[in-house]
Amino acid sequence: MTALTTGVPSRDSYDVVVVGGGPAGSTAAAILAEEGFSVLQLEKEIFPRFKIGESLIPATISTLRRLGLEEQMKASPFTKKYSVQFFTNDGRSSSPFYFGETEVEGHAQTWQVLRSEFDILLFENARKKGAESHQGVVVKEVLFDGDRAHGVAIQLADGSARKIEARVVIDASGQRALIARHFGLKDTDPNLHHAAIFSHFEGAYRDPGIDEGATLVLQTKEKNSWFWYIPLHDNKVSVGVVGPIEYLIKGRGGDPQKTLEEEIALCPEVARRVAGSKQAFDVHVINEFSYVTTRQAGDGWVLAGDAFGFLDPMYSTGVLLALRSAEFAADNVAEALREGDLSGERLSRFAPRVSRGMTAFRKLVYSFYNKEFSFGRFLRGYPQHRIAIISILVGDVFDMDFDPLFRDIRSMVGIPGEEESRARTWAAEYEAANAASARA
Repeated sequence: MTALTTGVPSRDSYDVVVVGGGPAGSTAAAILAEEGFSVLQLEKEIFPRFKIGESLIPATISTLRRLGLEEQMKASPFTKKYSVQFFTNDGRSSSPFYFGETEVEGHAQTWQVLRSEFDILLFENARKKGAESHQGVVVKEVLFDGDRAHGVAIQLADGSARKIEARVVIDASGQRALIARHFGLKDTDPNLHHAAIFSHFEGAYRDPGIDEGATLVLQTKEKNSWFWYIPLHDNKVSVGVVGPIEYLIKGRGGDPQKTLEEEIALCPEVARRVAGSKQAFDVHVINEFSYVTTRQAGDGWVLAGDAFGFLDPMYSTGVLLALRSAEFAADNVAEALREGDLSGERLSRFAPRVSRGMTAFRKLVYSFYNKEFSFGRFLRGYPQHRIAIISILVGDVFDMDFDPLFRDIRSMVGIPGEEESRARTWAAEYEAANAASARA
């Protein structure tokens, strides 16, 4: 891929300023530029950059196809992924959940990606679609007149400062979450106060055939933590352990390398797979503070991607939520710009649909973390829900009703009650938004 250069905004005013050069920011910038609006996209880091979130789930293909990137993905060296498989704490494996078991066309296969390469692909695509996309530009703050956003204050690569006006600001700044922090909108999930320790391993074991690129989710012996195992191209495998911060970080002596090694020893299946391999780089540590935002749009501003909300990485939902939230947000912003209504009420119409999808993922995450829950045991008792579970793993979550599935899961294990009321609220908001749209 070509090297990206830093740049200077060519104008002082745009229809839309997009903060962030990740999957959410690049998706929103590409869609709105293709719709004919003037778009400035700003990324503070310099590409290529290392990011976690390497495993895509199949529903991402819908947005990638719309962005015109499906053929490039097919021609890429990224590892093909056809399934997810779960391992219990005693090493027993579930049958693979093959995405092709659903009837949704085009959702049988996806990819395991290196984000350093994938993010450049999306960023370059936004430029090709007509967005003015710059890296190495720091958005210091979003500018407000009262509660109405009207632009951004930026610092260029040479250290100079400028102010840029915008009719709409889309915050896709990731967990930096500029606008959510400004208004105090982040609502941290107390049930998912987790951290991750991870690295890449060269030469680690891969399953044969169609299962070579499968994502594996493996519990450790006492179920205090779990591992992801994600085969990448260039003979690398991403291996990471996730667990409560109190368990994984605090009281472990402050040596994440040692902690990773200790946790691998507590997961014999991971130990077997990485035996004889070479660790590719020093471990990385991320504190995974799962959260939602209490408001996702306001007068002149919209949230997308991790700035909208962040969910535990259990089911590799991060990139899907980034792509889809940005796609839904961009379509809504385009309509609002054409109507000349940039109120918070108008700009927030996309949010309940995204929230509904996040709720389905979150409930399945809660189920996994309950030590009494087992996919195999649940499906032996309720085989009729296999397709519903695969639908969530595939990412078909934004317009489906999963209440029957979670009602039966709740008969086996608890799902936090607060989440139930939140889910009902989001569902009601979604139906109300649909009704309002139909009347319009």
